[in-house]
Amino acid sequence: MHVLILGGTTEARRLAELLHGTPGLTVTSSLAGRVAGPRLPPGEVRIGGFGGVEGLTAWLSEHRVNALIDATHPFAGTISFHAARAAATAHVPLLAVRRPGWVPVAGDDWHEAGSLEEAAGLLPALGSRVFLTTGRMGLAAFAGLDALWFLVRSVDAPEAPHPARMEVLLDRGPFTLDGERELLHRHRIDVLVTKDSGGAATAPKLTAAREAGVPVVVVRRPPVPEHVPAVAGPEEAADGSGNVRTGALPRQPAETRHGLCHTWLVSPPGGGPAGAEGRPDREEVDEGPGPARPGPCFDGRGEPNRAASPYASGYRRGVQTISSPSAR
Repeated sequence: MHVLILGGTTEARRLAELLHGTPGLTVTSSLAGRVAGPRLPPGEVRIGGFGGVEGLTAWLSEHRVNALIDATHPFAGTISFHAARAAATAHVPLLAVRRPGWVPVAGDDWHEAGSLEEAAGLLPALGSRVFLTTGRMGLAAFAGLDALWFLVRSVDAPEAPHPARMEVLLDRGPFTLDGERELLHRHRIDVLVTKDSGGAATAPKLTAAREAGVPVVVVRRPPVPEHVPAVAGPEEAADGSGNVRTGALPRQPAETRHGLCHTWLVSPPGGGPAGAEGRPDREEVDEGPGPARPGPCFDGRGEPNRAASPYASGYRRGVQTISSPSAR
């Protein structure tokens, strides 16, 4: 059985750790390659794009992927839509791991924005010393705010265009509450800008801002594909016995869709409980309103019944396949 994890997040690495070493299970993690020196998960790792929907569809078919798991960052919206379309075309079950967003609590002074540009427009009325934690991409939205000073924190150094008055702090989470308190105090920060990334790794800045009475501009998440089953964390997508919750086959357009196939794929002999040998231990199809009924989502070998793919090319240019040190 072959599982492809679209990753680059803490959740994706944890999921790869849960599945790595399961007999008969191949786990490939795919990273976009936007960060220099990424933290590599165990197992096989590919770095680089697929070449759009067509390239991802071809990769799923050529590498006989049994389950696709979208564990990408909440703001990596394009790849989630590509994954839904490719999974539907290649007839591969898809599950999304979507970390919950942050929720304001008593004492927070949050100001929501629908985009980085909208966030930039709110800043002059909120403060003059900005802690900008939205990453190195998209700094152009703040480039015209010459009256404001920015502390920009990112994993890699940003490139122009960016704010004229700016100090760059290269760092990677998780961050501590004490560290965030000290940072806000030392740089006299009076407004914080963040994306609603969710998770615990970068949440201490929100607590520090609340304690200091610093307003926070929160950029809302982009939309995600409909009809894609989702769980909140990696432990809900897999367990220690090698079971992989693959969710469902995404809906195709009404005239071509194959329905929704809900299943748990179980590891081959040597790993996993009853229902092994690569076959689903339960299977049903939901073709619309009304109760779900058993359906032919998988063939007798436990392989998904795939739609014929018109794509012959693997779109592998610029992609490298490597293994992390822990997998060697």
